[in-house]
Amino acid sequence: MARLRITGLYKSYDSVQAVRGVDLDIPEGEFAVLVGPSGCGKSTMLRTIAGLEEPDAGTIEIDGEIVNDLPPRSRDVAMVFQNYALYPYMKVFDNIAFGLRARKFPAGEIKERVLAAAATLNISGLLDRLPRQLSGGERQRVAIGRAIVRDARLFLFDEPLSNLDAQLREEMRLEIKELHQRLGKTMIYVTHDQIEARTLADRVVLLNNGRIEQEGAPLDLFERPVNRFVAGFLGSPSMNFIPARLVAADESLAVTFEDGTALAVPAAAYERLAGRSGHDVIFGVRTEHISRARDGDTREGLAPLSATIDVVQPTGSRTYVTFRLSGTPVMAELRAHDVEHPGQRIELDVDMNRAILIDPETDLVL
Repeated sequence: MARLRITGLYKSYDSVQAVRGVDLDIPEGEFAVLVGPSGCGKSTMLRTIAGLEEPDAGTIEIDGEIVNDLPPRSRDVAMVFQNYALYPYMKVFDNIAFGLRARKFPAGEIKERVLAAAATLNISGLLDRLPRQLSGGERQRVAIGRAIVRDARLFLFDEPLSNLDAQLREEMRLEIKELHQRLGKTMIYVTHDQIEARTLADRVVLLNNGRIEQEGAPLDLFERPVNRFVAGFLGSPSMNFIPARLVAADESLAVTFEDGTALAVPAAAYERLAGRSGHDVIFGVRTEHISRARDGDTREGLAPLSATIDVVQPTGSRTYVTFRLSGTPVMAELRAHDVEHPGQRIELDVDMNRAILIDPETDLVL
């Protein structure tokens, strides 16, 4: 296992600044996922850790050793690439063994390590095949086997599942998660898929424009985003954002919209938000925090809302519906039979304890 520490990291390509002053500390044994939109700098960071790119400034430490000047092979880092990077004319056994042979390991130890890695990844029966005889999922297992056979101190994954179909991605996510639990190694994983990030990670590092927007446990980012970008990036479907105003009356607060709709703010938030009364805000609420109103539901913080449904999207156990609030489309995730058809008028409850308010000038969550 290894601890990774990055301090003041910068990397540019001509006039494009890919990484801008990133500081990051990953404890040993942790599974950290770098996630963000295309071009946010996540793959560049991974390549600088591996030694495939040289940073313009900053330091990279592995177990307290600054490795900036070390070549990739001297960093004791194993990397799994998006395109598998298998040798097409080598059998699976030889692909997995390649790195060990390059490092002059004894033949007996090479065989032992390859067989152990193959057993771990359930590819023991594929060792005599060529890559072209394998499915995409099997090729990815071989690529992972080539990494884990080295017993490196740090494992890097660069969007390893992006070439697989949806079902295979789900299967491989589970296998990679189980692999981390068995090996206990420090792993850094890059993806643009926020669902992949939240299901795999001990720690999510959300990047945007070369900077870290927020990092922490997946649920912390999902439930307590620091700004609009984090709130909107995490979650599927994305969070709803509606322009509004915060209004005080009789020692209470309400979020009011242009069409006159008002949603009461929970009393627990009054002291924190009272100073914002009279200011414009962005009201954010996730689809799953809007529900069909039901008689006898007395949960604190539920605010009633009437809506005419424009679009109904059944998905099986749940149904996504879209309606308009003050002219802005809003999506809600309801039970399967809560809505029957578009045009239906229904009563909804908004869970104001789970909603957020955003300053439209700074995009920060209030």
